[in-house]
Amino acid sequence: MKPRLLKVPTAPSYSFSVRLDKVPNLNNRWHYHPEIELIHFHRGSGTQFVGDDIKRFAKDDIVLVGSGLPHYWRDDDDMQDPDRSQPYSTVIHFAPDFWGSRFLDLMENKPIKQVLEKAQRGLLLSGQLRQQVAGLMEKILYAEGPDRIITLLEMLWLISRSSQYTLLSSMGYQRDLSESDSDRINAIYNYTLSHFHRKITLEEIAEIAGMVPNSFCRYFKSRTGKTYSQFLMEIRVGYSCKLLMERDISIKQLCFESGFMNFSCFHRRFKAVTGQSPQSYRQAFVQTLPNMSAR
Repeated sequence: MKPRLLKVPTAPSYSFSVRLDKVPNLNNRWHYHPEIELIHFHRGSGTQFVGDDIKRFAKDDIVLVGSGLPHYWRDDDDMQDPDRSQPYSTVIHFAPDFWGSRFLDLMENKPIKQVLEKAQRGLLLSGQLRQQVAGLMEKILYAEGPDRIITLLEMLWLISRSSQYTLLSSMGYQRDLSESDSDRINAIYNYTLSHFHRKITLEEIAEIAGMVPNSFCRYFKSRTGKTYSQFLMEIRVGYSCKLLMERDISIKQLCFESGFMNFSCFHRRFKAVTGQSPQSYRQAFVQTLPNMSAR
């Protein structure tokens, strides 16, 4: 699928854009742009799509999205009425060649060039690297003159020397498909995210796409690299992770609230996606709470 091309507003008198958003994602649809994006979420939570990767996002996440890589952050329903007194995210956009066509070809900049190549799959930062980059993103908001470019380079240099990040989209993800798919894919995504709590029939979602079921199955697999049932299962597992972290309810109850109709199937699917049982996932999260509160 090729998502909607987004024109990123340019910053007057600056070579790249840095902004502090007070509301959840203004561009909350499946989109891409030629600019590289670095985003730090200060609050909120929801579902993150980067290429063919689907997972939960939350406060303190930092993601580096490469040029032309489709992405989309869908906020949870309780984030639709935002608290404008607190910043939602810091976002940096810069063109791959804003510093000149030969800058990245300099021998000294080879590690930075390699980071931007890896960002073509999307990078989710973690650990000390995330904390260091968060500090520099706060600094760059108020930087002027050459200090803006130096701070951006410092962030990319830090990432290049670290292994504390996760590659998001798969190596085989294809991006160069028809522009006409954008609205159809957005309709499929939005309908699924609004109705995954209950059973969604193949006929139902095919109708949303304006197709017959057999054609829809082939279409969705060819555009996303996964079946619709796999996509729906990943959405449900992501939501169950949210419930495990945020609500003190039984595993069986959250199974059904996440849209799974069978408890044993839920256990199997959850472990396939996360690598852990629901109980282990909850215990691991609880064990991190003292460290989280200390930050």
